[in-house]
Amino acid sequence: MSDTRDRPATAAGTWRLGDLTVNRVGFGAMRLTGGVPFGPGGGRSDREKSTAVLRQAVELGVNHIDTAAFYFSATRSANELINTALAPYPDDLVITSKVWPGRDTSGEWWWAEPGQLRGQVEENLRQLGRDHLDVVNLRLPQSWATRSVAEHFGALAELRDAGLVRHLGVSNVTSEQLAEARAIAPVVCVQNSYSVDAPGAEQKLLRECGDLGIAYVPFFAIAGSGRESGAGATDDEAVLAVARAHGASPAQIRLAWTLAQGPHVLAIPGTSDPKHLAENVAAGALRLSDEEVARLGTVGRADG
Repeated sequence: MSDTRDRPATAAGTWRLGDLTVNRVGFGAMRLTGGVPFGPGGGRSDREKSTAVLRQAVELGVNHIDTAAFYFSATRSANELINTALAPYPDDLVITSKVWPGRDTSGEWWWAEPGQLRGQVEENLRQLGRDHLDVVNLRLPQSWATRSVAEHFGALAELRDAGLVRHLGVSNVTSEQLAEARAIAPVVCVQNSYSVDAPGAEQKLLRECGDLGIAYVPFFAIAGSGRESGAGATDDEAVLAVARAHGASPAQIRLAWTLAQGPHVLAIPGTSDPKHLAENVAAGALRLSDEEVARLGTVGRADG
């Protein structure tokens, strides 16, 4: 009991990414670099505040951090902030990154060819100061929904065999692409956009992951349709009503609902604010009733 009070990120339980055990409430590093991620100039963050948030997350029991080499602004790199704040890393800390998208030094986006994925993995290794990456997600372009992932995922599987990567995941995928990837190498997680107001079609893939024992790791669980810009100023009345009933914030209810979708569902909310971090982590202890979960499950879903 004391561990849950002192380290509230443990309250929602654990799941395994391959042979790595993580608490279900983790942390996403995208917002550490300041402003609207990937916006003009990228904004500016307080370096000491960002490193303090990372250390606070670990103190609260977070042992799963999601990042990427392309999370950077004009003056900040999420990977380098993680390195500064947390190295030498705790033995139980799992750092997940993602490749395929990249940004050049001016911030312009580019997409890697299969043979360029090794360079992206090595870039993450240098920035994080590690010899291998715990988990790497192959992050698909939005335009790739009907195309094969075999060539790119096969290249990542070779890096796994070479010892640069421990486990593999996929992101922005369909059920068919997940099956294709699994035929090449084990997949420990699926990272897709998902929230209370996400299209209901994504629910099928979430359930499929549970049946397969694969972690489902939603991004934008709080922001929803706001995506990189963050959550909007208003929320759905159903979310607000449940929030009032629990004396919680809408963001906390969104996270609690996400975690209620199954024991294989992980949360990686991101923030650069210590107060928001504490609130996000505390959401792991919220328990919604079956009626509340069902009610929130109808928000924004016209497609079943």
